[in-house]
Amino acid sequence: MLEDLAVIEGDYLRDILHQPKALEDTLSGLEASKPLLEIARRLNEGKFQRVVLTGMGSSFHALHPLNLELIGHGVTAVMVETSELVHYKSRFFDPKTLVIAVSQSGESAEMRRLARTNHGGCTVIAVTNSPESVLAEHSEAAVLTRAGTEFSVSCKTYVTALMALKWLGDILCERDLGRARSDLGHAAPAAAAYLADWKDYTLTTARLLTSARHLFLVGRGGSLASAGTGALIVKESAHFHAEGMSSAAFRHGPVEMLGEETFVLIFAGDAKTRSLNERLLLDVRQGAGHAELVASDASLPACRIGDHSPGIRQILEILPVQMMTLGLSALAGREPGRFELATKVTTTE
Repeated sequence: MLEDLAVIEGDYLRDILHQPKALEDTLSGLEASKPLLEIARRLNEGKFQRVVLTGMGSSFHALHPLNLELIGHGVTAVMVETSELVHYKSRFFDPKTLVIAVSQSGESAEMRRLARTNHGGCTVIAVTNSPESVLAEHSEAAVLTRAGTEFSVSCKTYVTALMALKWLGDILCERDLGRARSDLGHAAPAAAAYLADWKDYTLTTARLLTSARHLFLVGRGGSLASAGTGALIVKESAHFHAEGMSSAAFRHGPVEMLGEETFVLIFAGDAKTRSLNERLLLDVRQGAGHAELVASDASLPACRIGDHSPGIRQILEILPVQMMTLGLSALAGREPGRFELATKVTTTE
């Protein structure tokens, strides 16, 4: 029976439920180190022509909010997957480039190649869960997450990376760090409050997805982090195909797939484009597809994340997707998050 959730109560679920503690630990260790402050000073004095934001998988997707923050601050910032950076865009490796590299392990094949390719040409800030990693050793400054060990699929490491990147953005944009820390302090209790009802939310999402064969996760702005990471973790943990893309991109073709077997999870996001996302919700439903909105005031409790600042909202947005991974796994009768082909650290390019 679907109500029997024993099959999903393994190490992956344990990591999901440990996220509030991981967020608390990360927040307690955040600091404005002298190297970070010095790099921020140089950035704001125009010493860097560009900032390259790089990572792989969920580490790459997590960079979307910081990318927008830096651009809004007047900085030329670009996002490049590390695999593309080291092989096709190595001209970025010069002293006028600041690289912000995100990697949970700091030991992936791409991060090792980045360290070899850079040869000290550009300044590197590492955001990592592994202070003794190749990436951390290669960087001029580091922001450490304190997610602890993780079984497989990124959950603790993803939300703590979002927190670390928000902190880094506040340093680079020379914001009030006292206020920044106070704001980030809301993340752990908000996540804990949501996860307290994980069983109900898992059952709810499982019932929503019973007839689904095609799953899309869409959003705009900073919520592209949730769309990209969400689709990735659904595939990794539940072995169910999903696609993450912008809400606008969904209208450019995939909208043709609307029907009884299509489910679209839409992230409401910022006020600037929320009305566009709400219109998409209505259009999907009118097109015979199924859709729900992840929002502070969502009608479905499993998609309701409370009213928070953008930095906290982007941390909480991934939680409903995690419930979907549990629900899909329960429907399939398989343990979520247990890798059969992949490994926690990707060591082969």
